Amino acid sequence: MKKIALVFVLAVFVPSLVLAWLAVRSLRDQQFALERHRTLLYEGVTEAAARDVLARVEERRREFKGWVDKLTASQAPRETAENFDTRLREAWPLAQVAFVVTLDGEMLAPSLFAGPAARKFRLENARFLSGRETVEVYWDSPKGPISFSKLDAKESDKGASDKASDKAVFATKSGPTKDTPESASGSAEFRQLIGDSSEGTFARFLQDKLNLMFWCRAESDRTIIFGAQIDVNRLTRDLASLVRVEPGLASEIVVALLDDQGHPISASRSDFKTDWRKPFVSREIGEILPHWEVAVYLSDPTRLTHSAQTLRLTFGLLVAVLVLAIGVGSWLIVADLRHQLTLARQKTDFVSNVSHELKTPLTSIRMFSEMLAEDRVQDPERQRQFLHIITAETARLTRLINNVLDFARLERGEKKYQFQPLDLGALARETCDTYRPHLESNGYVLRCDIPNEQLPIEGDRDALAQVLVNLLSNAEKYGGDKKEIDLAVERNGTSAMVKVLDRGSGVPRGCEDKIFEQFFRAHDSLSSGIQGSGLGLTLARQIARAHGGDVLYEKRDGGGSCFTLRIPSQRSSNS
Repeated sequence: MKKIALVFVLAVFVPSLVLAWLAVRSLRDQQFALERHRTLLYEGVTEAAARDVLARVEERRREFKGWVDKLTASQAPRETAENFDTRLREAWPLAQVAFVVTLDGEMLAPSLFAGPAARKFRLENARFLSGRETVEVYWDSPKGPISFSKLDAKESDKGASDKASDKAVFATKSGPTKDTPESASGSAEFRQLIGDSSEGTFARFLQDKLNLMFWCRAESDRTIIFGAQIDVNRLTRDLASLVRVEPGLASEIVVALLDDQGHPISASRSDFKTDWRKPFVSREIGEILPHWEVAVYLSDPTRLTHSAQTLRLTFGLLVAVLVLAIGVGSWLIVADLRHQLTLARQKTDFVSNVSHELKTPLTSIRMFSEMLAEDRVQDPERQRQFLHIITAETARLTRLINNVLDFARLERGEKKYQFQPLDLGALARETCDTYRPHLESNGYVLRCDIPNEQLPIEGDRDALAQVLVNLLSNAEKYGGDKKEIDLAVERNGTSAMVKVLDRGSGVPRGCEDKIFEQFFRAHDSLSSGIQGSGLGLTLARQIARAHGGDVLYEKRDGGGSCFTLRIPSQRSSNS
């Protein structure tokens, strides 16, 4: 048994624990995977929003190009330049100031006398647009990134010492970021920046304020550049509609468009408040709107942690339940294996006991029958004694065989009972009268206390008589030296009871319930000399329970045992 249990533990339980440990270790990886999945999902949201913003700005730049083509379609570029600022602002509200400049550095528009906005624009941008100074700009062109080496080479030819302290910063479409700038610096003028491109966008910061400008060449005269400084406030309102979240993510995140100062321009939820400097993920829009970002914030910052904790708890509980199930299953299997081994051992003992019990009466029957058949005994008294022994041993064999057959029928569910009205007291009296000679011949005293009143029950007469015989036989085998057996019949409420009492050694402690198990014997017959098969009490309880009653054991006062057959005094007819 110990070897089997050890093999089972090593083959099943230990590998299960190892798998559980590995599952618990993978729990942390599952949490990391969940957070990574969320991060990638939210990064995709920011990238999509950034692309939408860039596409909208590009769409507005094409609108600008369309208005330039329309305004210059009926006039020469130089003639259009005279009133280009006024006409463009009236036709296209997104333009804050419109300008015209030639590659030779001549500023054709706006006029200094066109208004305060025009004068301010010329003061801030005239020298740069005319090619007389370099400034820090962020540049985008439909032709792609600017080649810094070419610009630097041109500046070298011109002489870098002219304005060595000025800087020109160019951003490619991958864009610089606040944290990790990917920009290059060098000295360049406006005409060198635009190169041979037909149109483009550039941005510059003046007093920490973004100035975004669109430009394009005139189709009929490529030496003239038309441009417009964009009203950033209007553009911001135009971009606000792009800040949105898919319905499936609306309860999880808030998407916001942040300006270069980190202030929210627009958010998918107007009532959302947070520290805008600490987004969950963010993405810069690019060189068109330098340092502007699309950022994602968690609606409930603790939700992701709670989700991870819930996953960890659920997975941990699942692992615990599986380990517990494996442990309980292992215990049940070991317990059942132990029970089966015990049952197998009891069956082996049962075969030995039955063989012994069959051999002993058969030997007696054969010996005495041969002596009578060979006429060796002439004394009539001894002849009657031998015949009585043969009869008793035959009855003993009959009981043993009947017990074995009845047990086999009960195991197969084939035992049938013929219920009929009967008097339990009369049945007990009849059984006592039948079994008394056998007991008295073995030196026992049988005292029967049976009331004269009837105890009506419904039951199988032969089956109940077998129960009483088994109880009397059991009292005989374990009756001890006093050889006293008492049988009492009484009524207790709605039950009729038959008690069989002896003065033997009683049932050993801890075996009170086991004595009713099949094949179990508190005293082994081969070692103790007490005959028995281990089926008598098992059959007695099964028959009693089939009648709605039971067979119970209790210690007798003064020593010995008391077995009680309890049967309901009223019972409907069954079969």
